[in-house]
Amino acid sequence: MTVSGRYLRYVALGDSQTEGVGDGDDAVGLRGWADRLAERLTVDNPDLQYANLAVRGRRAGEVRSGQLGPALALRPDLATVVAGVNDLLRPRVNTATVADDLEAMFAALTGAGARVATLTFPDLTRIIPLARPVRSRILDINDRIRAAAARHGVAVAEIARHPSVADRRFWSEDRLHCSPLGHQLIADAVAHALQVPGSNDSWNEPAPPLPIPPSPHGRATAELRWAATFLGPWLGRRLRGQSSGDQRTAKHPQLHRIAECRRQLGRDQTSG
Repeated sequence: MTVSGRYLRYVALGDSQTEGVGDGDDAVGLRGWADRLAERLTVDNPDLQYANLAVRGRRAGEVRSGQLGPALALRPDLATVVAGVNDLLRPRVNTATVADDLEAMFAALTGAGARVATLTFPDLTRIIPLARPVRSRILDINDRIRAAAARHGVAVAEIARHPSVADRRFWSEDRLHCSPLGHQLIADAVAHALQVPGSNDSWNEPAPPLPIPPSPHGRATAELRWAATFLGPWLGRRLRGQSSGDQRTAKHPQLHRIAECRRQLGRDQTSG
């Protein structure tokens, strides 16, 4: 339920992007687009309560099985559901199954009275050329997300169509997760899709050009560094059947006001 159009309880479901990986770190704490969206919503309703159930590494079916029940128990009037990239990066994937899991979450949450938002995925091959085999999967799942969202009245932030998705400034060093700038872009896009007061389509404008484009040598060096630092360890975890989310739990599993979330983050930093 909302009061005068204001959301009272926002619950975020998903994987590493929703958890906030790339926007902060485990030492200083993660922020991320969902936190940024919640902070924006408090401008209109300072009493908004927020929970973030997302855990890195989770596939769509795992988000459905592990997060949907707890989310429904929190009785949100706003929920965001973003999952599927971890499925798409596996050697084998059935995009129809991934879409079914997403649609089941859309149906359950909207059926419980929540306003739901999701997003489409950018073409990773524009930032990671080696990911070219997954391009067709990304295009397919985006079409399926749009269709499922239309069936359930889910708002869609069209991140896939942003003109600057290949701009390295929107991505963290690992190229799989957004930078703080990218997380802010997603927060702005979701706010616009939800027609949050004060939001607009300025998030979809092209980024200003880099003042000094990287040289061919600089690009080659960056590719080698990225492969050694991120690609190798990622492949190693896949071969060992490990996930970056093993032994991890949600950072904000219960509803709290944003100020309380910040205080908890401060305690975590102090204890660390």
